[in-house]
Amino acid sequence: MNHDESMRTFLDALGREVEGEVKADDMSRVLYSTDASIYQVLPHAVCLPRNADDVQAAVTLAAQHCVPVLPRAAGTSLAGQAVNAALVLDMSRHMDRILEVNVEERWVRVQPGVVLDALNRHLEAFGLRFGPDPASSAQAAMGGIVGNNATGSHSILYGMTADHVQAVKGVLADGSLVEFGPVEAEDLESHFRKPGLEGRTYRRIHGIARTHRDVILAGTPRHWRRCGGYNLDRFVDGASFRVSRDERFNLAGLVCGSEGTLAVMTEMKLGLVPRPRHVGLAVVQFPSLRAALDAASVILESDPSAVELLDNTSLRLCRQVPAYARRLDAFLEGDPHSVLLTEYHAQDAAHLTAKIQRLEVHLRNAAMAAAVVPVVGPERLHDVWTVRKAGLGLVMSMKGDLKPIPLIEDAAVPVEHLTDYVTRIEAFCRDLGTRAVYYAHASAGCLHIRPLLDLKAAGDVAKLPRIVEFSVSLLKEFGGCLSSEHGDGRARSAFNEAFFGKDLYGLFQEVKAAFDPENLLNPGNIVDAPPNTDHLRYGPDAARIPLEEQTDFSDFGGFLRAVEMCNGAGACRTAGTGTMCPSFRVTREEEHSTRGRANALRAALSGRLPAGALTSRAIYRVMDLCIECKACKSECPSSVDMTRLKLEFLAHYHRQHPVPLRTRFLADISRWNRLLSGRTAPLVNQVLSSGWFRWSMEKILGLDRKRPFPRFAREPFTRWFETRQWERRPDRPRVVLFHDTFNTYNEPEVARAAVEVLEAAGFEVELSNHGCCGRPWISKGLVDRARRAARRTVERLAPFAQQGMPVVGLEPSSLLSLRDEYLHFFPGESRVKTLADHAYLFEEYLCMLQDEGRLDLAFTDENREILFHGHCHQKALEGGESTRRALALPPGFEVEEVDAGCCGLAGAFGYEREHYEISMEMAEQRLFPAVRAAAGDTLIAAPGFSCRQQILHGTGRRALHPAQILRSALRE
Repeated sequence: MNHDESMRTFLDALGREVEGEVKADDMSRVLYSTDASIYQVLPHAVCLPRNADDVQAAVTLAAQHCVPVLPRAAGTSLAGQAVNAALVLDMSRHMDRILEVNVEERWVRVQPGVVLDALNRHLEAFGLRFGPDPASSAQAAMGGIVGNNATGSHSILYGMTADHVQAVKGVLADGSLVEFGPVEAEDLESHFRKPGLEGRTYRRIHGIARTHRDVILAGTPRHWRRCGGYNLDRFVDGASFRVSRDERFNLAGLVCGSEGTLAVMTEMKLGLVPRPRHVGLAVVQFPSLRAALDAASVILESDPSAVELLDNTSLRLCRQVPAYARRLDAFLEGDPHSVLLTEYHAQDAAHLTAKIQRLEVHLRNAAMAAAVVPVVGPERLHDVWTVRKAGLGLVMSMKGDLKPIPLIEDAAVPVEHLTDYVTRIEAFCRDLGTRAVYYAHASAGCLHIRPLLDLKAAGDVAKLPRIVEFSVSLLKEFGGCLSSEHGDGRARSAFNEAFFGKDLYGLFQEVKAAFDPENLLNPGNIVDAPPNTDHLRYGPDAARIPLEEQTDFSDFGGFLRAVEMCNGAGACRTAGTGTMCPSFRVTREEEHSTRGRANALRAALSGRLPAGALTSRAIYRVMDLCIECKACKSECPSSVDMTRLKLEFLAHYHRQHPVPLRTRFLADISRWNRLLSGRTAPLVNQVLSSGWFRWSMEKILGLDRKRPFPRFAREPFTRWFETRQWERRPDRPRVVLFHDTFNTYNEPEVARAAVEVLEAAGFEVELSNHGCCGRPWISKGLVDRARRAARRTVERLAPFAQQGMPVVGLEPSSLLSLRDEYLHFFPGESRVKTLADHAYLFEEYLCMLQDEGRLDLAFTDENREILFHGHCHQKALEGGESTRRALALPPGFEVEEVDAGCCGLAGAFGYEREHYEISMEMAEQRLFPAVRAAAGDTLIAAPGFSCRQQILHGTGRRALHPAQILRSALRE
């Protein structure tokens, strides 16, 4: 039987044995072929187990058929340990339950798919948390965190994950179930006598630890921040640890950090720590990087809970992004070169203040030239940590083929050697013709140093092993660690023998053989690894499918490079706050994440999928649930703009496939709105609401009968504007109202309110009368029609903008097209840029007038509470702050923004039969519950027409545009 036949036999048997899904199609394999590293390996298949029984069945069958197995959670590994030619067991889809919390004894039992931030949110009510806090905590799952022996910013306080792992349940390589936990010395003999692989493993590991103590201590780095190799040091006396360890024999401590090479975990029991009562920061500012690094050891003498570096590169990049620049200005004084964010915990506010003051004195006494800015309060602290976490994302958002490569980023040295280590690494990289960027944990001597390399160039690929080899030599000199929280993986495992020494490395091989004699669990990691230049995601021989681009991607260097902005970090897999990625939050399927879509596009463009894949139905299915919310444009750390990428994809897809009738119908909504409003609107509305018509539209066009159609206005806004009694005042400043189709023909009361507010503010309002702006055509990917509509709009509006007149819009998706898609439709056209610069959302314009002291509106003294839901495009491109501020202009109005993602309607998406249910599920996650919980007299504000329609349909509450709310608050 050949390999393909053997694999088919295995997969057929697997499909019969497990409840979870088994996927072996080309697309699924591609989606799981990458993680957050520089590597790509096509798996044999993917299994999404529903429970521990599924895991056992899968591992047992894999052992019988000699198929390697790779347990995987969120796939956020930076070193490549989450990709392999294996059966991938994705634990994140179904095995994500918090099983038990013991508050008195401070422990929790979880399945491997539980995301760390979700766990900590659950534990908050008990005043507890899991100590280690990797930067990827919003998407990283506990299986990967335990598997890598991760830590984070507070490692000097909480040590490594292995310090908190009390027990694990799982499956050994032969399919046998095990539970590893602390074993008393007098009970060890009974464990040695256990049958099969479990008993053998106990005997061999105990024997290695007992007979090779000197080898283990000699080869293990003395620095406590370590996660490379296998944790044999936890089984002998004399090794250094940040947190005191349990002296009992516990193989869970060996499985932790084993990167899935020793066992497949199905459950973990983890120790917890109390939440700090008071937290504050001393933002310590320095004139140079060297001054900051030299001060790290002095600062550690003040007993902080964390010391994090923001270097000059991170600060500079943050200043280029307005949202982060504002946060920087809130906690920086002047323009420092580098910053150490020094955190303290305390029992009360007075002790917190005293700790920060003592640091200032301590630095002065040590003759350190540094300015200290105290930061306290949840909002201010949130600003600081937001900037800190954004640093890597901004560095990773570098455009082009030169990228900061995760390679030696995990090295750590005793903090007193940090300056020398960084200086010498920089010099070595400089001699190789490259430079490096860095960030992170100054407190633990771990700066995440990333050399800038182009892995599509053979010369730069050849530098990979040279850089690691030099780092190894320095680390051995300084007593540091090659891997300190991200694991060994494909990036560093090949250097473990050189780093740990031949004798200790030989013991690691014995550990692997004891647990996994057939080498089936994530082979090639930690021991017996291939060169770190194998299986690169790109590489010098990377293919590229020719493509005639339909929109402009010159700012990225082309469509493919825009796709390649996705580095696999998986921030799109978050589920707590923010918006990205709405469809993934509902389905929890990899293909419906921004990362999954980028992987699919990259595979099609690079030839990893069959010829013609780019315009295939398979890619269409992957892209279908992208609702074009644009959240990834602002929330993805690498600024992957999937909405823009989907537009380009659809442009090619529609050239190869007939455009469906429904697509053409929905894209031409502006024309239907114009024709169906007016005198016949009452009859039209009656027909549209009838059961027989909605049933017919479902059968003919696939528009779900449960979704009510928008109502059409008896008097369109334009008719009202033309016939109203109003005295024109040529002496007043003029403003152009960009009246979109929805606020003209469906909800003209919104545009009327906007006119009355602007006129009350002293402006003469002119109408844009631009026709369709092209937004519906854009959303359906009909680029040619969209471009023609955009051209007409530019012809109409550019003259106003060139005169300096503001163009003010009400519908975020329409108005913001002028500042987004239009620039890519007409690259380099100065009048398009001028129009974009003069285009404002209604609320933005009011806030600008307020800031300039030019807003003169008189409001009533009424007190109202407002619950505000922001439009996705507005949140992505403008931030939504202007709406919050505008709604708070009346003195008695209090505004709360609901922490919800996309409303789910997303233009036409939620009307389509196959999307209706997922559309409602998106809203049910956070938006609908928040609206239902609001008091009956609370005003619901939503700038987006679709958002207002969805809220009304799902909750029965009528949401208002901010213009309507402000108009109602004007003093007559």
